[in-house]
Amino acid sequence: MKESLYTLMAIPFFLGLILVELIYQWRKHKELYRLNDALTNLNIGIGNIIMNLFTRGLVFGLFFWVSEHISLLHLKPGWMSVVILLVVYDFCFYWAHRYGHQVNFFWAAHVVHHQSEDYNLSVALRQSWIHSTIAIVFFLPIALLGVDIISLGIAMSVNSFYQFWIHTQAIKRMPKWFEFIFNTPSHHRVHHGVNPKYIDKNHGGMFIIWDRLFGTFKEEEEAPTYGITTQLKSWNPVYANTHYYIDMVKAAKKMLWKDRLTLLFAKPGWLPEYLGGYQAPPEVDKISYRKFNDHGSKSQNIYVLAQFVFILLGACAFIYYYEGLHIFFKIAGFVGLILSTAICGAIMEQKKWVRYAEYFRIAMILIGLNALYFVHFIDWFQVTLVASLVLGIYFIVWFTLNTIYQTSFIGLTKKIIAKS
Repeated sequence: MKESLYTLMAIPFFLGLILVELIYQWRKHKELYRLNDALTNLNIGIGNIIMNLFTRGLVFGLFFWVSEHISLLHLKPGWMSVVILLVVYDFCFYWAHRYGHQVNFFWAAHVVHHQSEDYNLSVALRQSWIHSTIAIVFFLPIALLGVDIISLGIAMSVNSFYQFWIHTQAIKRMPKWFEFIFNTPSHHRVHHGVNPKYIDKNHGGMFIIWDRLFGTFKEEEEAPTYGITTQLKSWNPVYANTHYYIDMVKAAKKMLWKDRLTLLFAKPGWLPEYLGGYQAPPEVDKISYRKFNDHGSKSQNIYVLAQFVFILLGACAFIYYYEGLHIFFKIAGFVGLILSTAICGAIMEQKKWVRYAEYFRIAMILIGLNALYFVHFIDWFQVTLVASLVLGIYFIVWFTLNTIYQTSFIGLTKKIIAKS
């Protein structure tokens, strides 16, 4: 329960700093944020938090089993233990992160963090839904130190919070001594660059010293172009987390059996010679390059923003009450939240099927929410029933009018273009 409370406390902190960066953008007349991209980052971040509720038991259970049964040392709790763990944890993070870029199996999970073509604080929250789970193998050596859960929790939290602030363009450079030892916005901008000379560089979490020691450091020169070598071209969080695995399956179908296992552990871009061989990252053509920016009307964007607010509130409530919920409502809440983020993306992409999907989603949310209150919070059931029905009808009418207007506008535009 304490971990859930810490997560809830962190959310307004992160959103507050994003607001500060937005104010900086407006005052400096810079384009650091786009609504569609930022909302996708945040929706993916919500999915990451929700997914961790289900996987943290497995991860921590495995970790502390190793710590209890086969640890080589027993670090005493205290500030010295925390300092040691800060260094050791970041060292393990470096290798988990490095292999997350150099092995297809891990890159397929980690790639989601690099898909955004912007670089701002919201990108820090764009975290894979499964990478922290499959990368546990890189952190298990820490368990051999026999650490206590409090010291480890502090070290992990400090490392995570530290990496949030380096996802910004508002800070150009830190003092030289700081840039030499620690990871900074300048170093991490390089890491997110899709330019060939920047790819697979600067993997450190808190400390950049690991990259200097192991030959993966690169100083920031010209401003990077952000994203991945093949644009995702989607605002769908579910697709963002699965697209590379889908691409790997498609590629594997064309390969001999012996090459399919190789593909899993090869570096990104690898193909057998009979399919063209290794595909090196191309240079970025600054003239022709355009960010993916598919979005709906202003009214649709406002609708999606309103839905995001409710998704965020729903996620916070889900996190707070998670431990006490029946397993059915845990699964239903997870599905409802993930479905909501996916449909928000589909609305921004103006998918034809989204009209029916959104009606279905609203209906399912109404049924699920009222069932939850009837079972767990019966005293509030009648209030929730009335309020949710009013909101549900309001959103259905709003979405319907938006869809009719957008469809009519697109049709009229096509007719004008055809006549001209």
